[in-house]
Amino acid sequence: MAPKTSACWTKLPPSFLLPSISRRSIQSIHPPRPSRFNNHPDLPVLTSSSTAALERKAYTLPLRTGLLAIKKGMTALYDPDSGKRTPCTVLQLDRCQVVSHKTRRKNGYFAVQVGSGHKEPRNVTRPQLGHFSANGVSPKRHVSEFRVRGEEGLLAVGEVLGAGWFQEGQFVDARANCRGMGFAGGMKRHGFGGQPASHGTSLTHRAMGSAGQSQGGGSRVLPGKGMPGRMGGQQVTTQNVKVLKVDEEKGIIVLNGNISGPDKTIVKLQDAIKKPWPAISSSPPPTPTIAEAVETAATR
Repeated sequence: MAPKTSACWTKLPPSFLLPSISRRSIQSIHPPRPSRFNNHPDLPVLTSSSTAALERKAYTLPLRTGLLAIKKGMTALYDPDSGKRTPCTVLQLDRCQVVSHKTRRKNGYFAVQVGSGHKEPRNVTRPQLGHFSANGVSPKRHVSEFRVRGEEGLLAVGEVLGAGWFQEGQFVDARANCRGMGFAGGMKRHGFGGQPASHGTSLTHRAMGSAGQSQGGGSRVLPGKGMPGRMGGQQVTTQNVKVLKVDEEKGIIVLNGNISGPDKTIVKLQDAIKKPWPAISSSPPPTPTIAEAVETAATR
């Protein structure tokens, strides 16, 4: 018969009766390298989120919305004292009005949608007509968005913006589509020198020439290589343009120098980013209503 085992065989003796076993390990003399992944509790919080990107970009966004104007042409102003001639561009506003808003909660950013001109309802698509009718604004021929820094830059829907939105002496950024040149060759589009005028050159005097290397350069055309193609017709921004004259009654703004684009093109005007913000209230000056305008015209 097997001997009976005690009931406490699973219990270990006290620790001071157990033999001491020292654990040996190989430790590196070099400290561990910091992880290139931002997952350590001591590392700063990631700044690659959309909220952090908007905060970084907030310093480059204007405080107020802009306007849509029509380029009427160029003229010159003369200084009566010195006789100095200053070339300038004349812009005119045409029923510029706030159409809608873009908010950060719904769209991810703050912006004001501004419309200009007039368009017959029968020539407007149904989605656009529904957009205008939902905001209580008549159909506009030209619609554009202007980014603003925060919610305080959002104007009331339907508010009319006049030439007094800008003041004389301040600086603005003007954006317009430059004049299209059509399909142009390499010499006209990129200023290439062309091929030799003689010494065996035949029928290729204005040709582009080589487009890239052979085996040494990868046997391919490098990205960004200048080639013939459509020239012009893209948006050009002219920064830090000074406002010379403002006529609120006629809706005319006179800018210093030239602006890209032919006459009758649409120009987007907004406060200059690289200049101090003008000391102007965020709300537009009071605009007379239609009844007041009719009454004023009748008295004249």
